[in-house]
Amino acid sequence: MNQFTRRSFLKTSALAAGAALSARSWGQVSGANGDIRVAVVGLNSRGQNHLTSLQAIPGVRVVALCDVDSAVLAKTAQALGGSVKTYRDIRELLAAPGIDAVTVATPNHWHALMGIWACQAGKDVYVEKPVSHNLWEGRQLVAAATNYHRVVQAGTQIRSGAGLQEAVAWVRSGALGKITTARGFCYKRRASIGLTSGPQPVPATIDYDLWSGPAPLVPPRRNGAAHGPVHYDWHWFWPYGNGDVGNQGIHQLDVARWFLGESGLPRHTLSVGGRLGYVDDGETPNSQIIVHDYATAPLVFEVRGLPAKTGAGNTMDQYRGLSIGNVIDCEHGYVVTGSYFAAQAYDRDGRLLREFKGEDRHMANFIDVVRSRRTGDLYGPIGEGHVSSALAHLGNISHRLGRVAPPAGIREKLAAEPALTEAWSRMAGHFAANEVDLEKTPAALGQLLAVDPVAEKLTGPVAPGANALLTRDYRAPFVVPQLA
Repeated sequence: MNQFTRRSFLKTSALAAGAALSARSWGQVSGANGDIRVAVVGLNSRGQNHLTSLQAIPGVRVVALCDVDSAVLAKTAQALGGSVKTYRDIRELLAAPGIDAVTVATPNHWHALMGIWACQAGKDVYVEKPVSHNLWEGRQLVAAATNYHRVVQAGTQIRSGAGLQEAVAWVRSGALGKITTARGFCYKRRASIGLTSGPQPVPATIDYDLWSGPAPLVPPRRNGAAHGPVHYDWHWFWPYGNGDVGNQGIHQLDVARWFLGESGLPRHTLSVGGRLGYVDDGETPNSQIIVHDYATAPLVFEVRGLPAKTGAGNTMDQYRGLSIGNVIDCEHGYVVTGSYFAAQAYDRDGRLLREFKGEDRHMANFIDVVRSRRTGDLYGPIGEGHVSSALAHLGNISHRLGRVAPPAGIREKLAAEPALTEAWSRMAGHFAANEVDLEKTPAALGQLLAVDPVAEKLTGPVAPGANALLTRDYRAPFVVPQLA
């Protein structure tokens, strides 16, 4: 097995990218008149969806697989008939010939760096949501797509549905009047991951140095029965994940912003919530409300991981009939997106006005653009994916800079924002139904963030501490380069 240093990898990548651009024009791609050769990186969960989607597209061949868990890698390769090349280190994959595009379905802390490395190696990239672990590195990935002339699709697949595209255009045409509030919901059951007694051993099949990548190399502090000490529950730890606002919620944030027609960051962001209802090793909120102050209308997003009430099992609360989705309130009615690719429009009396239907074409759209090189045809361009991912990051920064407060104090602070006050009132009722005493275990009132949407920086009296959370300290050699 070849041994790669960061220097040799970047040198190889630069040569590959340069050779690719000098050997063919931007209007051509290797495989444009033949098969598109794709590698899938990260083979649990979403990676399996990537494989399924790619195998259904004519003219696409999955030629390589990459995962730091040798057991997962071997199992997936066997399921594909054993004809694909396998890699544990993405740097070796990217330096190999015969690959046109890469799809990335790893933990969040790897998304941006893998995307950038792939661009530098002359590969087109489909990168899962959120496209970044923090706001700064998302902007570097956007710059990589531009600097290296690569097709980069964000995994915000709801944008690929023709029904949602039609619904967005219809609302933005003024058919229901002005938007008054764009809401997103992630009421998704998240049980406790339990408490560990200390650092947990890593399974021998996992290269934990590679798994940790840009994050600190520290032993895992989780070992749930469902996922073990490494996989999946990383979502609930700040060094790797972004909580459910960055896991599921990124989709609903993206749809809400899409309806608003806002292309950049909001003017202000505020979060309220916490990890309540149980005590475990997880760090991210399981209950959270975030409001983004946009000129068009406020964007309000809600996370609930507890059930509808104590003893309800996996039954979740609903808002106008949905647990996961969007409600876009307008002057003369509202739109509900309870399905990823469908929507219904109602008047103010709840009478159905229109239905919009579609299906997932996101991966197929990516392959279409890999062939055509018309990046304007992408359903999930990386710039849009970056901004929507940044909304999750801003909400989490507000939360992490906040302080716990009694219920009366939270109500007082939120009184000036009607949409947030209404959402908090419902959330307080949700806590009561789950026997959570907010006097004894209070929620955190986040720090109000003032945002400079152009510079993508935070301003005001909390800016120094807040801006430090826009990025992270990277662990060599897994360092995100500054490209923007």
